[in-house]
Amino acid sequence: MKLPNRRLGRGLVLCCALLLGALPLASRATLPPAVDGQPLPSLAPMLKKVTPAVVNISTKTRVQVSDPYFSDPLFRQFFGLPDVPRERTEQSLGSGVIVDADKGYILTNNHVVGGADDITVTLQDGRNFKGTLIGTDPDTDIAVVQIHASGLEALPMADSSKLQVGDFVVAVGDPFGLGQTVTSGIVSALGRSGLGGTNYQNFIQTDASINPGNSGGALVNLRGELVGINSMIFSPSGASAGIGFAIPTNLSGDVMKQLIAHGRVQRGTLGLETQDITPRIARLLGVSGTEGAVVTRVADGSTADAAGIQPGDVITALNGKPLHDSNELRNSEGLLPLGSRVTLELMRNGKEREVGATLAAEKLATLAGARLDPRLAGVDFSDLGQGDRSQGLAGVRVTEVRPGSLAARSGLQKGDLVIGVGNRRITSVRGLQGLAGVHPRQLALAVADDDGMHYVVIE
Repeated sequence: MKLPNRRLGRGLVLCCALLLGALPLASRATLPPAVDGQPLPSLAPMLKKVTPAVVNISTKTRVQVSDPYFSDPLFRQFFGLPDVPRERTEQSLGSGVIVDADKGYILTNNHVVGGADDITVTLQDGRNFKGTLIGTDPDTDIAVVQIHASGLEALPMADSSKLQVGDFVVAVGDPFGLGQTVTSGIVSALGRSGLGGTNYQNFIQTDASINPGNSGGALVNLRGELVGINSMIFSPSGASAGIGFAIPTNLSGDVMKQLIAHGRVQRGTLGLETQDITPRIARLLGVSGTEGAVVTRVADGSTADAAGIQPGDVITALNGKPLHDSNELRNSEGLLPLGSRVTLELMRNGKEREVGATLAAEKLATLAGARLDPRLAGVDFSDLGQGDRSQGLAGVRVTEVRPGSLAARSGLQKGDLVIGVGNRRITSVRGLQGLAGVHPRQLALAVADDDGMHYVVIE
């Protein structure tokens, strides 16, 4: 433990020494098994049932290495350089939770296994198995891995909606690759969102220590039931600062069912675009305060259109839960399963209204890359969904890149956001279609990511 200063440190040590010196030798050796005839409480019996279901996950991801100079054979020959590897292997460690012993399904985080080429699952008893990625959902940071093994033990999933602030919880995982580790704490807060990293959030906040390597591990209640999947921490140093976040089982369970059934999550939408209410907008609309989200666009033929929602309406609550801003509306919409029936409370011309609508599948225009240019064979593009557009993004999403294709070898990846081709800005699939038949010698795709923009050149 790092002490604040030396004087305080000596004081603490001295106090402890005096206290220990005052105790009988037997008291210093061990705690008594009982006090006044009552056994001391322990988590050990519960953890004996929990820990066999928590696994270690290690991954290997092969990343293409591209260097304009060192990849040039003439450059290497001129300077007498050895051949450089065309790819490097990145490794990572995380945790997972067995939730179906018969079928070998394991819940973990997308950031633990997403994009991995090799997944190895290590059980508590030391057995290793090759994991198969069933599906991932980057929007909630959930993934499902499957192993084929006998003698597995699974954790039952609790109803996380019954959690309360102050409930005791235990985190189990493999922090820093040390081996299976258990920490305890309480539920510090519920329904945390707006933390960054994922599009749809409804986190459990806990002070049970969560560190790198705990990702994908179990957060359990005192009955040994799974209540959350440990996902992220808030810390200036990168280590636990007593603020950790877990994805509740009601959310992760719904996502898991869709990943197993479809390999991906099918989200519904109301067909609305909204924005926050500023004091100026509030005056223009004649509403008091800035709570809620004002509708700026209603998609033709959408469920919101059918429900009679209009631009200028202020949505104040969804299913009885007050909405503070447009992000809360988008988050609540994205966390509900496809086909959910919702009730919206809104204000129009100073009058309160209540309407019902159903979350329907969003219809997005798609395009096969081969129709644009033979070099894009094996690549599929799609318009951006409402969730992306609400964050101010523009361009087209790469929804598929066939392994081994020219685009894949050039570095294009599934999920990339293409914002331009050459020096031409692209905002939709329709704009991309306008490039059909144009075959430049160098096909340069401008791709935007968290670090800015870079070009993927396909020749």
